[in-house]
Amino acid sequence: MTQSKEMKQKKQSKEAGFTLMELMVVIVILGILASIVVPRFLDEPHKARVVKVKMQIQGFSTAAKRFYLDNGYYPSTEQGLQALVNKPTTGRVPKQFPKNGYIGKIPKDPWDNDYVYISPGSHESFDIISFGADGEEGGIDDGSDIQSWNLE
Repeated sequence: MTQSKEMKQKKQSKEAGFTLMELMVVIVILGILASIVVPRFLDEPHKARVVKVKMQIQGFSTAAKRFYLDNGYYPSTEQGLQALVNKPTTGRVPKQFPKNGYIGKIPKDPWDNDYVYISPGSHESFDIISFGADGEEGGIDDGSDIQSWNLE
């Protein structure tokens, strides 16, 4: 009777574990899944930065349009986006300017670069540009420029 118990225990212990081949198959499957999933997550921070830039540019554009409605012209290139925060003292000085400005502050883009403001613009009444991750005009992929006239 004790011999049959020992045999049952040995048989159960052989069935309880994984073979080396099964473990290797699982590791290969996990590797394949990781190679598919990880690149998608790695690109998410860049996409979030692009969305943030687009939202900020839209906010600047709205503020500039409000400036125009109040004063009949857009801030000049020299006055820049800062003319939406503080009343300009150089160039054309606006006659109507809200006590707290049109926008609270002009942040840098998510790559810590200044936005470029041009008025009159080449594409619209004013152009607002972020040069993207590379901080230089032009570029491809992560370094692509994000422009007020080309927001999608």
